[in-house]
Amino acid sequence: MPIVKTLTGFIILSLFCFGVPAAAQDSALPLDKIKLPPGFSIDVWAQVPNARGLALGKNGTVFAGSASEGNVYAITDMGKARDVRVVASGLSMPIGVAFRDGALYVSAINRILRFDDIETKPGQSVKPTVVTDTYPSEKHHGGKYIGFGPDNLLYVAVGVPCNICEPADSFALISRIRPDGTGYEVFARGVRNSVGFDWHPATKELWFTDNGRDWMGDNLPPDELNHAPRKDMHFGYPYCHADIPDPKYGAKRDCGKLTPPVAKFEPHVAPLGMRFYTGSMFPAEYRNSIFVAEHGSWNRRNKIGYRLRVVKLKNNKVVKQEVFAEGWLEQENAWGRPVDMLVMPDGALLVSDDFAGVIYRISYRKP
Repeated sequence: MPIVKTLTGFIILSLFCFGVPAAAQDSALPLDKIKLPPGFSIDVWAQVPNARGLALGKNGTVFAGSASEGNVYAITDMGKARDVRVVASGLSMPIGVAFRDGALYVSAINRILRFDDIETKPGQSVKPTVVTDTYPSEKHHGGKYIGFGPDNLLYVAVGVPCNICEPADSFALISRIRPDGTGYEVFARGVRNSVGFDWHPATKELWFTDNGRDWMGDNLPPDELNHAPRKDMHFGYPYCHADIPDPKYGAKRDCGKLTPPVAKFEPHVAPLGMRFYTGSMFPAEYRNSIFVAEHGSWNRRNKIGYRLRVVKLKNNKVVKQEVFAEGWLEQENAWGRPVDMLVMPDGALLVSDDFAGVIYRISYRKP
């Protein structure tokens, strides 16, 4: 995304990149246009304005962050309906949410906030604890995806405050901290803007999406899926985009000595959330596969993305990727933009959509 110099331009671009607050659209959404493999179906599970990152509480509450709304939502399944409550408001781009030991962690630009005992106090105002306020405060790529790893540490992605630049050491990385905010360290560098990561259920290793730079043309560079089995790996930015040297900075590093992506996506599809499928509802072929939400291009002459992709692994290696769900883009007009996903206890897959203002539920029944 380029730096926007005018207020009007910033508002227009922000609404498209982050999604717009949507009125209740439930039955108005043309879900019949979504193409899924045989046996799968999609429904609107809840109406949540500008829904972004998703997290699941111990008692089954689904939490959703947002960007333009500045809210954090708690959604309780009431059977045939969902109770949607705002549990925090007035925050700056709280896109990231994570749940641990009864507490909800929320990212808000430079701050990580913790809301204790959030599920035991329905309808009550919960004052947050500031876990840390030392992250960069720049808003360009400033929304931070967060999640707890198998090591019980909170991972926080930090994007770059530009389209392409040599950023300071505090940008272009995935960091991790203890739940109390101490022990900050950088886990991975050379990451332009990751808005989704997860850990392999068996190996416990980190995998993450990364958005490629803009203004190298419609067909360059590819967006990425990366694998970080250990700390201190460098994934290329700003010197290399996959195996493509950057026109300005590429001469400074040897791309062959940096870590390439394990899977390349089409340029500008904007891969955001990714989740390993660990449920038992879907057919066995999807077990431990990676679902990726492609938010969709914003500056490509012909739009691309606006769909869900599945990446299949064998022996911890990518062997196949294919489109899983599409139909949110029709003749250059998008009516929905997938953002994040969540595997539910029953095996269904929830998908947030910040543009339509809903959370979908994808389920499977053998045809």
